[in-house]
Amino acid sequence: MGISVNDIEITDEAVERELPHHASAPIPLKAAVEALVMREVLVQAARQKLAAEPGSQPLQEGVSMDGGAEARIEDALIDRLIELEVKTPVMTDEECETYYLKNIEQFRVGDLVEASHILFQVTPAVPLEILRAKAQEILQQVLAQPDLFPELARTYSNCTSAEVGGSLGQLLKGQTVPEFERVIFSLESGQIAPRLVESRFGLHIVRVERRVQGHVLPLEVIRDRLSEYLTEQVRVHALRQYLKILVGQANIKGIELDGAQTPLVQ
Repeated sequence: MGISVNDIEITDEAVERELPHHASAPIPLKAAVEALVMREVLVQAARQKLAAEPGSQPLQEGVSMDGGAEARIEDALIDRLIELEVKTPVMTDEECETYYLKNIEQFRVGDLVEASHILFQVTPAVPLEILRAKAQEILQQVLAQPDLFPELARTYSNCTSAEVGGSLGQLLKGQTVPEFERVIFSLESGQIAPRLVESRFGLHIVRVERRVQGHVLPLEVIRDRLSEYLTEQVRVHALRQYLKILVGQANIKGIELDGAQTPLVQ
């Protein structure tokens, strides 16, 4: 493939072995190659940094991903390199409190809505413009005569909830797709969304029948978890910055890595 890091080749065989680990990536081949390049960058940096450390072990040139002894040694060296080079401060109580107060809605739990919808499902058989026009027409009817909602849902909705007048029952956050959730949790009891809601399932006319407010978790309850979360975010940022520096220093051929989006090697 003509890809190398400081003249150490990333072989096609290594890419083939790595590829199954990235099957779910948008572009599996690209993800596999980037992971191998980053591993080689880290291994080389570890060799250079740790060569004088007692107990360090020599490694062959190139990347080994066969799960053998060499790979285990490389993993250990990478871990040691990151331990030495990437410092992560533990979040203080004051920093946790500041984040908590600025993002307090993130810690709200128990919000619940009872919602109904009329779904106009997007299908190849019906042009989107025609579907949108029909959905908009029904929305205007519902806004003018809210009592017609159940009847219109039974007539027009492409969801199984049509059988019960469009009712979706009680919903907690996380139970629906984000684009739908944002709308239903922004409406008050009895309110109909004034515009069509677009989701991956189609076009929705949405009504909230009832809304129950949850409560915000006290800082004392979530302080430890919040500290761990913030510490991890700082660690990830520091690691990305360190990898960006290593990539900038390395002579990488055959592939371009965007330093701002350098993939992490765990």
